[in-house]
Amino acid sequence: MTQIVPFEMADEVVAECGATQQRLRKPPARVVVYLLLAAALFEECGYPAVWSKLTGALGSLPLPKITASGLWHARCRLGVRPLQALFDLLRGLASAIRTAGARWAGLLVVAIDGTHLDVPDDPDVRARLGKGANQYTAASGYPQVLLVALVACGTRAVIDAAFGPRKPGEPVLGRRLLRSPHAGMVVLLDRGFATNAFLQAVDGTSAAFLARLSTARKPSVLGRFDDGSFLSRIGTVEVRIIEWEITITTTAGRHTGVYRLATTLLDHRRCPAFELVRLYHERWEVESAYFAIKQSMLSRRVLRARTLPGIAQEIYALLTVYQVIRIANTDTTGTVPGADPDRASFSIVLQAARDQVIQAANVITDTTIDLVGAIGRAILEHLMPARRLRLSPAPSNARYPATRTRACASTDAPTRPPSAPTSC
Repeated sequence: MTQIVPFEMADEVVAECGATQQRLRKPPARVVVYLLLAAALFEECGYPAVWSKLTGALGSLPLPKITASGLWHARCRLGVRPLQALFDLLRGLASAIRTAGARWAGLLVVAIDGTHLDVPDDPDVRARLGKGANQYTAASGYPQVLLVALVACGTRAVIDAAFGPRKPGEPVLGRRLLRSPHAGMVVLLDRGFATNAFLQAVDGTSAAFLARLSTARKPSVLGRFDDGSFLSRIGTVEVRIIEWEITITTTAGRHTGVYRLATTLLDHRRCPAFELVRLYHERWEVESAYFAIKQSMLSRRVLRARTLPGIAQEIYALLTVYQVIRIANTDTTGTVPGADPDRASFSIVLQAARDQVIQAANVITDTTIDLVGAIGRAILEHLMPARRLRLSPAPSNARYPATRTRACASTDAPTRPPSAPTSC
């Protein structure tokens, strides 16, 4: 962690945010930054237990005794801004020009999507965030924070992120990310973001987009192309519409559906419809990123913090550590010619990072520079095979019938226009 987030970086963000301690405290602001980052690696532990792991291998040093109350006051003194600034320093593509799988037709492939994080059901938090509802009750479960991220599909690194209350929804919160897309990108979007206003806003960034439209939309036909797609308009944006029929057969049964994509990539020769359908499957990379955060790191746990500033602080720490892991993954696979970052196991690097923290290994940079390091060697020793076709049929029972499989737009599944259905 200190190789990617060195002491100088931590000191700089603390100083720029005016969070440097006015007098010597235990622990000082820099240490609190690393405590919060370590806590993102050990989400099953409270902060006193994280402190024990962080200092357990330093028994020969005269460490001060820190109480749970002292750690709480230290986190409050530090505030949110240093963690936000640290994430802003690290967020980005985490890829080089030649990183395998990062680009399509010369365009950097990115995706925007949202997810929800459970937070403690504290009265003040509940009053600000509210609670979800279902068919049985007006309010249920934990309050939730809506997290929307712009993710580089090739590396699953977070380019930008925003979070807040569940309402007014993903497209509104997602507009805060539109500072980051630019010319040379193609942004993949699901139906929740395919509103006229949001698509026009994405188009205004000079980035191209490829968005799935709901079946309720009936775009007008302004002209037809040789590949079966047609020219249309969404709001003020001129788009190509691609309609495709895909049949998926899994152990859960057989499903056929018609899917409609809209894109500002109007050149049907350079960007054939069939290839765009295959490209759209890359949108699931943002789902893989959220799975890594919510399942691998959080293990579906509720966040620790019980105040809104504490929740923001914890989320920025979580995103920062996630980004550090993605940087380590990409840097390591980059030492193997042609290796796709997909082949690096997130779980392996997460466990290796935890081991390094517990051992206090390489906290101080040695005179011999180790470009790969212990975490990198763990990645290379456990490189996964090339990515397989993703099939995730939903379970079914008498009360809840089966829903559509996630493989509806698989890059490896043969697909044809609606006039020529096929099975896979």
